[in-house]
Amino acid sequence: MTTAAAPAPLITIGDLRAAADILRGVAVRTPLLPDDALSERLGAPIFYKPEILQRGGAFKFRGAYTYLARLSAEERARGVITASSGNHGQGVAMAAKMFGVPSTIVMPTTVPRAKRDGAERLGARCFYHGVTTAERIERAAEIQRAEGLTFVPPFDDNIIIAGQGTCGLEIVEDLPSVGTVLVPIGGGGLSSGVASAVKLLVPNARVIGVEPAGSPKFTKA
Repeated sequence: MTTAAAPAPLITIGDLRAAADILRGVAVRTPLLPDDALSERLGAPIFYKPEILQRGGAFKFRGAYTYLARLSAEERARGVITASSGNHGQGVAMAAKMFGVPSTIVMPTTVPRAKRDGAERLGARCFYHGVTTAERIERAAEIQRAEGLTFVPPFDDNIIIAGQGTCGLEIVEDLPSVGTVLVPIGGGGLSSGVASAVKLLVPNARVIGVEPAGSPKFTKA
């Protein structure tokens, strides 16, 4: 008889606050910006949290820096590697540059030039392989084993989730009366982190995941 694997532990409010401590003074604490026109049209206050203002232009820096900060000096010194369609790779490259360690990013062959150039400008060594997440991760694992690098997960990891979830902590700090949070779903790192932060602090708030109609990965998973 096969024994079912124990479920992965969920992140705690302590994990989220520890990540916030790591990021304090490093990541941009993005504001909540009111949309007065949309608020008037919908009859409820609407705010945006513009993570485009974050280092690297995306929330991914939060998780990447948190992960590298939690590594030992020896693990970082070996160099870090990740698989990314672009934003996570740039986040890892930026965090690695800040820690003064080498980074390697495996991106899809279809990666937009701006994201490729962004990672390379930050000093990353880039490889281009396949078009799917599984293909990128497989190639990154091969390079990791061959060179002894340290892998930085793109989303499915509690440290990454806690780092991304600091977005949710900031939302609640700035708007304690928050009723509904809409959060994009891709790999799940941001959505699970924000959902954890918001629901742990404001249990009655709703968290709604949003994904593109043409690529509903979570719905189909």
